[in-house]
Amino acid sequence: MLNTPRSCRGMVTSPHHLASQAGLDVLKAGGTALEAAVATAAALAVVYPHMTGIGGDAFWLTMWPDGRVETIDACGAAAQRADAGFYQSAGLDAIPWRGPLAANTVAGTVSGWDMALAWSHEVAPGLPLGRVLRDAIYYAEQGVPVTASAADITREKAGELKDVPGFRDLFMPGGRLPQVGDILHNPRLAGTLRQLADEGLSSFYHGTVARELAADLRDLGSPLALADLQAHKASHQPALHARIHGADLFNMAPPTQGVASLLILALFDRLKAAKADDFDYLHGLVEATKQAFRYRDTHVGDPAYMTVQAQDILDDRKALDRMAHAIDPAHAAPWPWPSQAGDTVWLGVIDSDGLAVSMIQSLYFEYGSGIVLPRTGVVWQNRGTSFGLDPEGWNGLRPGRKPFHTLNPAGARFDDGRTMVYGTMGGEGQPQTQAAIFSRYARYGVPLQEAVTAPRWLLGRTWGETSVSLKYEDRFDPAVIARMQAAGHQMERVEPFSSRMGHAGALVRHASGLLEGATDPRSDGCVAAW
Repeated sequence: MLNTPRSCRGMVTSPHHLASQAGLDVLKAGGTALEAAVATAAALAVVYPHMTGIGGDAFWLTMWPDGRVETIDACGAAAQRADAGFYQSAGLDAIPWRGPLAANTVAGTVSGWDMALAWSHEVAPGLPLGRVLRDAIYYAEQGVPVTASAADITREKAGELKDVPGFRDLFMPGGRLPQVGDILHNPRLAGTLRQLADEGLSSFYHGTVARELAADLRDLGSPLALADLQAHKASHQPALHARIHGADLFNMAPPTQGVASLLILALFDRLKAAKADDFDYLHGLVEATKQAFRYRDTHVGDPAYMTVQAQDILDDRKALDRMAHAIDPAHAAPWPWPSQAGDTVWLGVIDSDGLAVSMIQSLYFEYGSGIVLPRTGVVWQNRGTSFGLDPEGWNGLRPGRKPFHTLNPAGARFDDGRTMVYGTMGGEGQPQTQAAIFSRYARYGVPLQEAVTAPRWLLGRTWGETSVSLKYEDRFDPAVIARMQAAGHQMERVEPFSSRMGHAGALVRHASGLLEGATDPRSDGCVAAW
């Protein structure tokens, strides 16, 4: 049996061990879980640059000790110049995936940090911002060893990224692909983080940093302008919630796919499955995923343009019963359905007071747009490439519109007093991996680390792939896979511990104060605790 780390004073999990330790050090210095989450996120932006950065978006789910659950939407909107005509004038009939024209939405991540720290300062005096960002600044300036996942992704994507402005100089110096253990330095990013520490995080949108970002984006040909940065602010949103046997579940509202994550678990709660990882379990969750994704892809986007309220379907027990009843217990429903892609990081923190944070931060594709802004060292996201150029279509590009997001940090409160935060990167796979981890742990009593380590599956595509088959890690019982194939599922075997299945994590606080944590062996992460 795999050991689950335990402690009582504080715990952090993230997909890179140095980032987890940066967060733990903030807890040890007297910081709250919110401050530790910012420290972890900032460190990840430096040590895991292929997956995240301050040029991306973020979403927060905060579970307070008094029972409140609050979220932060730190998603940036499309530039005012970003419309169909902008791209058509460049001779394009679609938004490019890479390069300056892919950098068409404001980066919201830093605004989320700012709101989270403001919340933290309402309950505790707070650490100086320079202390919270200390480790991120150090690693950007002094260097950090390249991870295996970063080396692999850089090699795989070099062909489409090597000519994007700034990418080769930072990530392929001299045109050489990075090797595991090479030391990556980003002194310009260190300077930007230090400037934010001195001027305040609002400088990213209104100060010196904003002017430098806007100048670089303009010079490279992005439609983003200083006015777009100045118009941005994070927002405080109610959490979506769903009730299942023994627990209340929480997730992010649109423009994220949080409703899909909750729908999968709400539907599976209505299905029969005697044990984890048998046919009924795997088939049931896959078919619940199909139902949830159909709802998501029909209704979910920028809430300003949605015709339904996401919470309504979660409150409609009769509708949920009908969706569950539509699942054939023996046969697979037709597939494929349009898929989403994306790469990101999830992190979780729980402090000694019981404040729990589930936070997810992303550049969308690996390395985002690929552009590295020369004045600031910031890698900018390409989240806006998910827009279509028909402004009347689903997720159609319009100035000021928020793009659909795969990001969704999750949490749960159990009737017995436990609090759980969990999540993963992996685009289309995020709701599916969340369902696997939560159901194994909560419904079947699988120990937390074992629930994260156990084999996973993915219906649809991720990591820039086009395949929409049902992929499964080659660690399931062959008899279960044979039954899945006989039921009509289009199965595709992938290697064990595949990064395609995401880099997940989870933390649980028991009513006694006991903390449990798990990290993903598919990542470079760890659980840091005291």
